[in-house]
Amino acid sequence: MSHNRPELNEEVIKAQYAADLQSGVGRSNRHESAEKHVSGEARFIDDKPELPGLLHLCPRLSEYAHARILHIDVQPCYAVPGVVSVLTWQDVPGINDVGPLEPGDPLLAHDKVEYLGQIVIAVAADSPEAARLGAAAAVIEYEVLEPLLDVEQALAQGSFVQEPHIHQRGDVEAALARAPHRVSGAFHIGGQEHFYLETQTAMVIPGEDQQLQVFSSTQNPTEVQKLVAEVMGISLNQVTIDMRRMGGGFGGKETQAAGVACLCAIVARQTGRAAKMRLSRRDDMRVTGKRHPFFVRYEAGVEEDGRLCGIKIDLAGNCGYSLDLSGSIVDRAMFHADNAYYLGDARVTGYRCRTNTASNTAYRGFGGPQGMVAIEQIMDHIARERGLDPLALRKRNYYGKQDRNITHYHQQVEDNLLDEITEQLEQSSDYQARRAEIKAFNARSPLLKRGLALTPVKFGISFTSSFLNQAGALILIYTDGTVQLNHGGTEMGQGLNTKVIQIVAEVLQIEIDKIQITATDTGKVPNTSPTAASSGADLNGKAAQNGAEILRDRMTAMLCELHQCDASAVSFRNGVVRAVDKHYTFAEVAKLAWLNQVAALRHRLLPRAGDSLRPGRGSRDAVLLLRLRCSLL
Repeated sequence: MSHNRPELNEEVIKAQYAADLQSGVGRSNRHESAEKHVSGEARFIDDKPELPGLLHLCPRLSEYAHARILHIDVQPCYAVPGVVSVLTWQDVPGINDVGPLEPGDPLLAHDKVEYLGQIVIAVAADSPEAARLGAAAAVIEYEVLEPLLDVEQALAQGSFVQEPHIHQRGDVEAALARAPHRVSGAFHIGGQEHFYLETQTAMVIPGEDQQLQVFSSTQNPTEVQKLVAEVMGISLNQVTIDMRRMGGGFGGKETQAAGVACLCAIVARQTGRAAKMRLSRRDDMRVTGKRHPFFVRYEAGVEEDGRLCGIKIDLAGNCGYSLDLSGSIVDRAMFHADNAYYLGDARVTGYRCRTNTASNTAYRGFGGPQGMVAIEQIMDHIARERGLDPLALRKRNYYGKQDRNITHYHQQVEDNLLDEITEQLEQSSDYQARRAEIKAFNARSPLLKRGLALTPVKFGISFTSSFLNQAGALILIYTDGTVQLNHGGTEMGQGLNTKVIQIVAEVLQIEIDKIQITATDTGKVPNTSPTAASSGADLNGKAAQNGAEILRDRMTAMLCELHQCDASAVSFRNGVVRAVDKHYTFAEVAKLAWLNQVAALRHRLLPRAGDSLRPGRGSRDAVLLLRLRCSLL
């Protein structure tokens, strides 16, 4: 059967060139996996065909929030049919720690447990049920210790995972002393479970020379690669992370996906068999951290018109038993404790409180919502205390354009459109009329009440650690005009892959069905940043854009040489490339680029016919053309 496509004549190609691209940037497109999601054909890690001899892992969790481990007897585990291996901390070949920034997160508990649900041992067996029964059979003796569970108690005792940090501007005490009105209070902000549909899951396949292929449901493949290497005592180039899609993340898989991957890696090395671990919903909710609960204390000085003249805010984050990302999360809460308001003389103190609970971690907003909730609660308190309209009070305290525009962390607020946006929203929402209706309703309704809020947001974008604000992309153009795309971001349902495909389609002016996305792979795009801080599309999309532009420009240069023309005479549009008065399909240009040895590598070796790329050998080696690895730095 012939696979040759019919040749398009010049008139058909010209007509195609005159039409618009249907699926690039700014056009509505379905999620690239939408049909597979609906049909159930989208493969997550637990859906992958099981390899012969695959082992399943199940953890045994601590039954106490704080206890000393006196003895672990794993022999009863082996009495369960199907159990192959039982891991304790002594079986870790490298470092028994998966802390993302600092040590303090044991992979397997050693001499003590520090929260209810900490993993003590892991059992590998031929089936999930055998692994579960084997884990339950272990005998663990504890000496129960007094747990510290309350964030206020931790604050009072000075129990911290990191020292307190202060942002201050001006003389706060003097400002409070001269304020005609003062309000103070304290309140708690609750935590939140991520509840991603796919729990923490990983599968590891052992390879040659101690190499490990790791399939991990993670937002941060490079960190999983690093921690697996450290736990195994091997180098990064021996570990490859593959991540096609996650069943949700929301921050919960930014740091805490590494543990299950590391346990699978140990078993795979021990046994020479593939190993998989998927936490049950019950175990996942016990083992993993949540959104940080906060305890907030405040005292604010207020002018007669409601403007803040001085304020003290204490933000105490319940970090759990270890640091994880709590330092940065409490920092971001402090950065957002002003939200959109000029605080006057201010002191904001962040406390990273240590308790005997699971180590809390990243969650959408990364501390920002907690900081904004704090100041919004304070604004509502002032409005009630002074009898002011909540929106009028907020507008009075907005950051200014020429003055009153320096934050409590000494950054100038620029491009401030708060007043204009609020005015538009107030008018378009008919805010004042609706508020009057609500007041009238509440006056005649003693039980049922209504409310209305218009709340501004000033939110810091991307990572506070600037070195994380980079990304990479790998774009391959084949001689039939199709494209394979890989980038360092991770798809968790948010549509990142679809967006990056659209960007490449727009630059190359081809339809998205010509572009195939492949699994995020540390062997293709290394040293990636986590897909977090709502930066995935910006960073990885820009890297892909840069890469596609370089490829397009080098194809343009080739056509300029062939047609003896300037670059302005070459244009890409809707799958067609025009050079002077000649129209090519994109596939024809890709084939021409290959025939003319156009490489998109910065350094290339193009051998003469008969030359070998490997001295001493007589074979002729092909040069891989039209490949780009582009990083946004």
